[in-house]
Amino acid sequence: MAMDIVLETPRLILRSFTLDDVDAMYSLATVPQVIRYVGNKPAQSKQDVLDYLQQHPLRDYQVYGYGRFACVWKATGQVIGFSGIKFLEEIQETELGYRFLPEFWGKGLATEAGSAVIEFAQTLGLNRLVAVIHPDNEGSKQVATKLGFSLEGKTQLSLLDYVEPLLFSRAI
Repeated sequence: MAMDIVLETPRLILRSFTLDDVDAMYSLATVPQVIRYVGNKPAQSKQDVLDYLQQHPLRDYQVYGYGRFACVWKATGQVIGFSGIKFLEEIQETELGYRFLPEFWGKGLATEAGSAVIEFAQTLGLNRLVAVIHPDNEGSKQVATKLGFSLEGKTQLSLLDYVEPLLFSRAI
């Protein structure tokens, strides 16, 4: 079941993932620069990506009523990344996340998408969001700061068990 939510920014359309997004997610899940700081191992096959879509965003839509959005570049209709919120059961927090193909980095898209997602999160009655960020991921720290997040400290996350990730947070 998909979320019946579509968000629009000046350059992006944020919509629910579908199983038809396997190819786009495969691109995101196999580019070393994209997954460098997130703890995911590179996808070995499109079946891996299909499993991921079913077990994460599509499941989250059903369980929580929200999840990550596919970010579609308006100019071409291409899925170029994702942004959205995800409930992290391990730390009992709702996280804002964002991930884009490298050719779209440095254009303010994570900030643009994140701002739209924060507005959406406010409609859900949430009062706080976090961003769990690898300490070496300077770009992500800058995005979080631009979006009004402040460094709260460190946290533990099994996906990032090789490092102590930073916990940024903001009220919404």
